[in-house]
Amino acid sequence: MAIYHLSIKIISRGKGGRSSVAAAAYRTAAIINSEYNGVTHDYTRKGGVVHTEILLPEYAPREYTDRAVLWNAVEMSERNNNAQLAREIELALPVELAREQNISLVLAYVIQQFVSVGMCADICIHDKNDGKPHAHIMLTMRPFNKEKTWGDKQKKEYILDRNGEKIYDKKKRSYKCKSIPTTNWNEQTKAEEWRQGWADTANRYLVMHSGTHIKIDHRSYKRQGIDQIPTIHLGVAAHQMEKRGIRTERGNINREIEVNNRNLRQLKARIVKLQNWLKEEPANTEPPTLAEMIQDILSRKTQDGKSNRSQSLYNLKDAANMLNFLTRNHIKDMAGLDKCFGDMIGRQQDIREKLKPIDRRLKTLDEHIKHSGNYKAYRGKKAQYEKLYAQYEILKKRKGIWCRA
Repeated sequence: MAIYHLSIKIISRGKGGRSSVAAAAYRTAAIINSEYNGVTHDYTRKGGVVHTEILLPEYAPREYTDRAVLWNAVEMSERNNNAQLAREIELALPVELAREQNISLVLAYVIQQFVSVGMCADICIHDKNDGKPHAHIMLTMRPFNKEKTWGDKQKKEYILDRNGEKIYDKKKRSYKCKSIPTTNWNEQTKAEEWRQGWADTANRYLVMHSGTHIKIDHRSYKRQGIDQIPTIHLGVAAHQMEKRGIRTERGNINREIEVNNRNLRQLKARIVKLQNWLKEEPANTEPPTLAEMIQDILSRKTQDGKSNRSQSLYNLKDAANMLNFLTRNHIKDMAGLDKCFGDMIGRQQDIREKLKPIDRRLKTLDEHIKHSGNYKAYRGKKAQYEKLYAQYEILKKRKGIWCRA
């Protein structure tokens, strides 16, 4: 069944010295040499890539349709050690759509939301036939000038006094100024806009091509008015372990969430039944006791007004379940039932808050796992470099001795 997943990340040198060239090579299973640091990133052994494509805005140079040219140009245009190189959007694709339909869906979404406002988009779709097709979209952070050159991310604007004069800062020995973004791409409201845009576009394609009324929603359960805790993302490593029957911390968390959600649904269903029963009763009657409600369950009849053995067994099982629930939670009256429901909602919210730092930590671990591949690949080259550097230092010292002699 189609699920909603859209995550937004920034690829930045300030986060462990990440590289947009390396990220593009990894996601597209390609080999790309970085002109910035001279490192060749080879991920051609990686599988599951079914479609790659680059979409360019109006003023972008046409040679940027070459992935290596595009991301090397991005790297070379940024000088700071903490520069933001690219924005990445990760999407879960609807399993109800065929592969070509999903490709068309992603292209339509990317053109509408990103390319139309001036971003270059590098699209990569992964599908390992495991029921989890998804797309990675890498986006450039700088706008383009009409001369087909990179524009500025921000510009300086002088701070003026009441008379419209520039204010001089004696300590810094310069006029006071502030940075103004040249685009609105980093505004917080854009994330919500992009998330809703994906839901709207995906739902339109689901209606057109799947023939179903399945819809995805970018809003959280809380915003939708659904009393349910969302499960956390397993990640590649945990997913593979769970498939092999190995229980993981993330899997245990999700199983606990599912149990809590099931209990919550059962409790809400019971309360709805009680509320409906009260609505049907005359206004001047006293509220029923819990014992009377259990007795009412036992005396229920079928739709034709008759009682039979199967209906009686069903009533008995339903009443027993309700009695066990009331006994287990020490509920003696309607006020106790309402309090139990409120307590359970509170516990669900507490669990949700406790899961947030765990989820952030697990995302960090995922990044470590990705970089471990780079470490294994270049570990030998680092040792060679250190050996050559040591030899260089020895030769330099000898040269100094010879020069003095």
